[in-house]
Amino acid sequence: MQKFIKRSIDILASSIGLLLLSPILVIVAILVRIKLGSPIFFTQERVGKDGKIFKIIKFRTMLEVADKWGEPLSDKERLTSFGKLLRSTSLDEFPELINVLKGDMSLVGPRPLLVEYIDLYSKEQFRRHEVRPGITGLAQVNGRNTLAWNERFKMDIKYVDNHNLAFDIKILFFTIFKVLKRCGISKDGHATMEKFKGNNK
Repeated sequence: MQKFIKRSIDILASSIGLLLLSPILVIVAILVRIKLGSPIFFTQERVGKDGKIFKIIKFRTMLEVADKWGEPLSDKERLTSFGKLLRSTSLDEFPELINVLKGDMSLVGPRPLLVEYIDLYSKEQFRRHEVRPGITGLAQVNGRNTLAWNERFKMDIKYVDNHNLAFDIKILFFTIFKVLKRCGISKDGHATMEKFKGNNK
């Protein structure tokens, strides 16, 4: 019953959110097109519930530029001041409401990570995929991108083992507070956070 209620809330909230935020979405889309060019959206394969692969949808925050050998520059070099603004205000995350509406994601849950990490997880860490990934989650309100990977995974598993509607509401409340304070946007020396390299590295 709780799963049904959670999914119903996700559908209702994402639908209303997309409707109410549509003017902002249009303005951000136009600005992204002017300042960063095409495409407007950034899509990338991520791992969802039960290990299912889906494409996350975000506003693009980086330039498509490469070095003289045709290799993309680092994320830090491609991230513009406008892109940093989108990330610090979490405006780049708004299109993920489409993923929530589709059922790829939930409003609250462990953040969906890269497909390349799948084979690097321990059995316990892989349990983060027992629930739908979220736009925000327990790790996001407890350090976000500044957390070490082992701390992040502990938060994810804690959510999996203890999630309920009251817990979700609490996380959503703290998310608003963290976004307004612009906390934990990036880890020192990285555009967002360092890559996960496995448990022995």
